Amino acid sequence: MAAQTILFDFTVDTEKTSDPKSRQEIAKLLRSELEHIFPQLELAYQMTMDDGYYCVLAENKETIITCRIFNQGLVTINVEYYLEEGKEPIMSFDSSKRLENTIAKKLKVLSGQVLPALKRGDVARYFPSSDERIIEYDIDSLVYEARSPFQKIQILHSKTLGNMLVLDELQNIAESDLIYTETLMGRGIEDYKDKEICILGGGDGALLYELLKEKPKFVVMLEIDELVMQACNKYLNSICGDVLEKRKSDAYEIVVGDCVEYMKKFIAEGRKFDYVFGDLTDIPISGAPIGECWDFIRTILEHSFKILKPDGKYLTHGNGTSCMESLELFEDQLRLLKPKVKFTTSKAFVPSFMEEWLFYQVSLA
Repeated sequence: MAAQTILFDFTVDTEKTSDPKSRQEIAKLLRSELEHIFPQLELAYQMTMDDGYYCVLAENKETIITCRIFNQGLVTINVEYYLEEGKEPIMSFDSSKRLENTIAKKLKVLSGQVLPALKRGDVARYFPSSDERIIEYDIDSLVYEARSPFQKIQILHSKTLGNMLVLDELQNIAESDLIYTETLMGRGIEDYKDKEICILGGGDGALLYELLKEKPKFVVMLEIDELVMQACNKYLNSICGDVLEKRKSDAYEIVVGDCVEYMKKFIAEGRKFDYVFGDLTDIPISGAPIGECWDFIRTILEHSFKILKPDGKYLTHGNGTSCMESLELFEDQLRLLKPKVKFTTSKAFVPSFMEEWLFYQVSLA
């Protein structure tokens, strides 16, 4: 059950859309074609605007259709209605395509497009890609939702990806995403046997679970959000096993708290690690490395190298490979670090991100 929103867009010669008489002819044609699907359509409202024309059409006070004609040559139609579970949609994608094709021919458009129905209201289906494009997932149920003091937490079930962890409307990890964890840790490339490791973040438990298979000497995980760990332990244990069940063993310890504060403590104690993992926030999408998020990233980098052994490595995820500008900004921050560092990168297509992701391996130069 969800509101169905179907969007049509047409690009038309501006001579047609900028002339008031031509605009009325376009509006009349749109209504005429829509009435083939919605025979009881009525005009509810219309208005001439500075940039064109706008009207609202309604059928039985249930289906609302807005049409807008922009002087600049853009014509849009938005159809919205509520679909009860088990009922057939008023407009299928095929019928939408036929309508788009008919209007396109009669208007002699420069270009036209119709989108499959956007389904909004019952469960979240749409999440952004790394460069803020909309991705639709085959979500069929909301498994868990809560708000911690730090973020909104959701576990959603996808038919193809399994359970997915979504934090503040951003996809984090799914049961399908072993490749993400293996690329982050460089499985088969890095040697973790008998090594001391610090994970910053990692509340889903997947990284800790996979690292423990490599027989490290000891792993410390610093995660601020207790509620994330509880949710993942219950609903994502196919990727985290039982490592979130207890917070301390001979092989690892999970510390609930601010990782920066604990890193300061490690620095004061002189504690050193062979590997530090930054499994925290993604590199921000921005035009300049300024703001709270960038300040946090710089703090993490500076503190990480203070708790790394001279031959240690800092491993982290970056962002989608389509975010070239932000990735370059991050690499600029690496080049500014003192003492100087060197870095390599690796890539992997992450199923639940539906895109290629970049990972960094950083060590002292």
